[in-house]
Amino acid sequence: MSNEDVKIKSINDQLSEQFGHAAEEQNTTSVAVGKEASSIVDYKMVTFSLAGKDYAIDIMHVKEIAKAGRFTYVPNTLPFVLGVYNLRGEIIPILDLRLFFNIDVPERDENKLENLLILNIGDQTFGVVVDKIDKVVGVRKNTIQPPHPLFGDINIKYIYGVVEANSHLYVLLDITRIFGSKAAAEEAQAKKVRVEQVKQPVAAVNTAPAAAPVAPKVTENKVQMDLHFLSEGLGNYKKFTVSDINKDWVTKRFAEWQNEGKNLIQNEEDADSFLKGFWSTHTDSWWSKEYADAVFKLLPDNNAKQIVVWNPGCGKGCESYSLACVLAKRYPDAKIRIYAQDIDLLKVSNAALMGIPEELEGTWYDDFLSRKASGDITFNQSIKDSIMFEYHDCKNTNALPNVDVIFARDVLSLLDKESQGFVTADFLEKMKGNAVAFVGENEKLPVSLGFGENSVGTLIAYSKE
Repeated sequence: MSNEDVKIKSINDQLSEQFGHAAEEQNTTSVAVGKEASSIVDYKMVTFSLAGKDYAIDIMHVKEIAKAGRFTYVPNTLPFVLGVYNLRGEIIPILDLRLFFNIDVPERDENKLENLLILNIGDQTFGVVVDKIDKVVGVRKNTIQPPHPLFGDINIKYIYGVVEANSHLYVLLDITRIFGSKAAAEEAQAKKVRVEQVKQPVAAVNTAPAAAPVAPKVTENKVQMDLHFLSEGLGNYKKFTVSDINKDWVTKRFAEWQNEGKNLIQNEEDADSFLKGFWSTHTDSWWSKEYADAVFKLLPDNNAKQIVVWNPGCGKGCESYSLACVLAKRYPDAKIRIYAQDIDLLKVSNAALMGIPEELEGTWYDDFLSRKASGDITFNQSIKDSIMFEYHDCKNTNALPNVDVIFARDVLSLLDKESQGFVTADFLEKMKGNAVAFVGENEKLPVSLGFGENSVGTLIAYSKE
């Protein structure tokens, strides 16, 4: 057994022990340091290197380490997705962490085995390629320092902290923020409710004299205050921003909410209940023929040889594939190019690998489906080639060409107000003269910015006036 194999076995043994004795990890472990008093180890991490610098990941996210190569290539995936790998019967995506962080990578030798960290984030399992895997290191959690841009060649938002151990300075990556649909910090913030905010409007009602008539102005103030606290609750729990873009729907829903005997958003279940009617038809699901026909009717005449589409918030890919089929039907002589983007890295990485359910056969999708030799259903190659799935946050500058169609359902409401203004201005800037933009069914683009409307049922297409 080579030294490398011994190291892999040693680390995997430690990982097995870590998860096999999870209860014991609640207790601290003493580690002797020379002749001095022992230190308390309450945090373990797997260390590795990228471009000669030391990095680490919380051991609780590392399932195992391995060496593998010859990954199965999947077309139309993100540049840092090397392909898929069969991990003891489980097909998992393999991502190159170096490419994700824009670190130079030597020319890849197909016969060379790569160093893999097999990670678990929620219910997702995937592998990341790094330069070298070192060992398991235990530290005291209170020695982890806040991140600083000088400590790594990567964006500071992806760094959990820095810590020194064994004469090495490790950059501890926030793996949940990098690969999760939500940052751990955001999740924690989303679960916080300030007690004084919840109690304040109630106190305002209770202090009013029981027999005193309530003046209309006071009632309006009370409604506005309740709406303000409800808006804060939606922001805390679901990152939903109440603004002019969705205020008509929120105000109407708030009246219904009060008629149901409710008032404030006190937990995540309340937020989900309040917003259950907000999300657009067929969110994260396949489209009905009626919905596909409505989108078809709202697409303008266009004789361009290439139709360029911006699809932020594409999610797991159902929307992008459905939109590609409608566009192919509407513009049969044009080349379709869809830039499908999302901030959920695992969803957007797996979108090109999506399996097609048998139920789609015999529906309006039929013209765009084919069967593999294995018998599985897939979209035909022209549909697959028309979509480029990308990891991107639309709040950041986007180097897209001018577009013919923007399809951004329910995306704006999940941005803060400043970002909403930036993104809607970006819509106007990127839209060609005859372009159309689709937003959520319960969202409205500001007329003041120069948007005109055309509708079919509840679906609205916005154009430049």
